[in-house]
Amino acid sequence: MPLSTEKTPDFIALYQAYGALDKGPQAELRRVVKPDDLIEVPTFYRLTRAFGHHDNVKRLIFCLPWLTHQDNGVGPGAAFARAGISEKRLFMIVRSQMPNDLIQLRRLLQQVKPTVDVVKTAWLLLRWHQPEQKQKLLEDFFLHQKITD
Repeated sequence: MPLSTEKTPDFIALYQAYGALDKGPQAELRRVVKPDDLIEVPTFYRLTRAFGHHDNVKRLIFCLPWLTHQDNGVGPGAAFARAGISEKRLFMIVRSQMPNDLIQLRRLLQQVKPTVDVVKTAWLLLRWHQPEQKQKLLEDFFLHQKITD
């Protein structure tokens, strides 16, 4: 199913399809260094056949290996807050430009290995090129930080 306004993509099916891959193809996707490297990985095309191969899908697949899904779970900002990630690290991501912002986000996901709602996270990554998405990540992070005095 292509990405469009007509139909909501089935991100859970994509997440499950990734989980159903053998270890070798999963490792191919984990080894890429930047999102554009995915164009050289055959597994990327097999996995995203129903979604198209746009940059927004590359961003999602680039981060997918480090996500664990929970229905009605939190977004990545809340997961980072719960994991005690410093706000400085998040601001480094927000202030960086493509592709460094996404590479740094992925490193943070690798470190935290968050349990998130994959649908919420997928929409954030698909729209990552829009400045307000980074703002949403920050807002989610600050709204879920523990209050310490």
